[in-house]
Amino acid sequence: MSHFRDDKPGLRTLILGAGGHGRVVLDILLHGGGHNVVGFLDNNPQLQGRRVDGVPVCGTVDEVAEIARAMRIDGVVVAIGDNGVRQGLAREVEGLGIPLLTAVHPSATLAHNATVGRNVVIAAGVVVCAHCQIGDSVILNTGAIVDHQTMVGEAAHICPGVRIAGRVKIESGVFVGIGATVIPKVTLGCESVIGAGAVVIGDVEPLSTVVGVPARAVASTATDDDARALIAPARPREGDRNSLFVATDLT
Repeated sequence: MSHFRDDKPGLRTLILGAGGHGRVVLDILLHGGGHNVVGFLDNNPQLQGRRVDGVPVCGTVDEVAEIARAMRIDGVVVAIGDNGVRQGLAREVEGLGIPLLTAVHPSATLAHNATVGRNVVIAAGVVVCAHCQIGDSVILNTGAIVDHQTMVGEAAHICPGVRIAGRVKIESGVFVGIGATVIPKVTLGCESVIGAGAVVIGDVEPLSTVVGVPARAVASTATDDDARALIAPARPREGDRNSLFVATDLT
């Protein structure tokens, strides 16, 4: 049975990306209420004109400005698993003047003094404790725990079952694999990757990959210039605009 009705009450919402993560976001919005999901956008030609979990794929991501205007959209959730693509697309959508919305599953527990940015997805069973700061375009996936005073930077992805202790600093674009554990007061550097099931007991360098118990580095491509670019990314010149892009199902 289709869940889709264009006349339902709530914020008229588009989901950008109709892959696996997009389906999760749809489920979160349906459970949470307050949203009328009127469609997906996806660049996969095989999905055009079809329905995903009862919701139509209305066009491509490149058409977001026109479709949002024509369908009187209140906001968008960028539902792309790949951190860099999600971050770039969210920034472009925001630059078009389209509001970015946050999706929070009703079973998630958020401390009253936690702060959560825009285009954040907080899945079922997540716990966010006191004084945490969750940046824009973050994914806190199913059952993840983020303990007190932890900072999660823009476009990080905290995978299912991850346990982040207190006062951890997670910089932008970090990927923390399923079931990993991070002890208190460590820093996970920009764009680093934490392997599934790893136990992190010390700081992780930017652009490095760590695995194992305890976690040890297996790869790193970081340079001083890379780190500076991640901390202060170059802004496009006035009038420049990269084409919008989405790779379906980068989950």
